[in-house]
Amino acid sequence: MTLVPLPAFADNYIWMLQVGAHAIVVDPGDAKPVFDALASRPDLRLAAILVTHHHADHTGGVDALREATGAAVYGPAHERIPQPFTPLAQGDVAEVLGLRFEVIDVPGHTAGHIAYHLPATDSQAPLLFCGDTLFSGGCGRLFEGTPQQMLHSLDALAALPGSTRVCCAHEYTLSNLRFARAVEPSNGALADYAARCETLRERGQPTLPAELSTERLINPFLRSREPTVSAAVQRHAHLSADADEVAVFAALRQWKNDFR
Repeated sequence: MTLVPLPAFADNYIWMLQVGAHAIVVDPGDAKPVFDALASRPDLRLAAILVTHHHADHTGGVDALREATGAAVYGPAHERIPQPFTPLAQGDVAEVLGLRFEVIDVPGHTAGHIAYHLPATDSQAPLLFCGDTLFSGGCGRLFEGTPQQMLHSLDALAALPGSTRVCCAHEYTLSNLRFARAVEPSNGALADYAARCETLRERGQPTLPAELSTERLINPFLRSREPTVSAAVQRHAHLSADADEVAVFAALRQWKNDFR
């Protein structure tokens, strides 16, 4: 099995999994990068499309790809995505090409957002396709969900194995890390990670997939209960010392929204 990030638009990634002569793509907002990848390997057939949420930069290529290839489409049961598709929600499993993708409900960015977790095999670390819920060093904006929902969603993802490779849908890492360092300027793991990611981008390479164990050390949205993070948020947002964890998380997300 081979994992390939296909750049799309300004900063999206469409993730392609190649399994022998077949492929799966995740969140194809644009059909062209997928068609180009298939054309580069004439023996490769698109078998399935996995969608995490309804935004156009994740679904815009679905119809064209399905029509051209006959690929099966899977997506969130509680969101409107291009029909027909197999609806999925928490606890469901999508079985594709012998792989079992476990579905996790992760509302917050959108109301019905889902993520796909592919457990480890003897030769493959676990994979997480999380759309716009978890980014390296950050998390998605709250367009439809609540801070409480997003905190719960991130908790569910953070509980996955530390070796999980996090396949986010956007190359937002460097901007996220600038904010993270404003929140935790003394975090040594964060400084080291930022330096590695800057080197990757200077070489024109993606910073993704990230490793979940690293995200637990550097991502302020997975660390909002850590004393260093909560204290920084309380100072910035003028919260009382006894503010609850949801209020702290909400203030952290608003801080990121306003950060320049």
